[in-house]
Amino acid sequence: MGIFHRRSRAGGRGAPAVAPITATAGAVNGYAVLETVAALPVSTWRYLWEPEDVRHLGPMAQDWQAAFGFNQDGTSIPVVDGLGVALVCVQALHRRVEELTTEVDRLRGATEGRQS
Repeated sequence: MGIFHRRSRAGGRGAPAVAPITATAGAVNGYAVLETVAALPVSTWRYLWEPEDVRHLGPMAQDWQAAFGFNQDGTSIPVVDGLGVALVCVQALHRRVEELTTEVDRLRGATEGRQS
């Protein structure tokens, strides 16, 4: 599905030759990530140098590091990790909605068969 109608730069005809910039990659259990995110404390906060009326929303970096083991210093949450976790959660939720939709359709069919 080409929502933005943009060709990927990852490969294909006319793609620039780019050296790999990542090391090993592995599969992720989306449901496990979703459960971890669901248990992650989220609060409002501000940096010490910001005015009192400024608020941010999200987990504390220490909680994030404890939950996922990313960014070993526990003082920040890299944007790429936050986006990756969010995307995995969206995928897991989508799969769950699909599963539930299938189950609802099955139950509706069973119920309609009994009412006839």
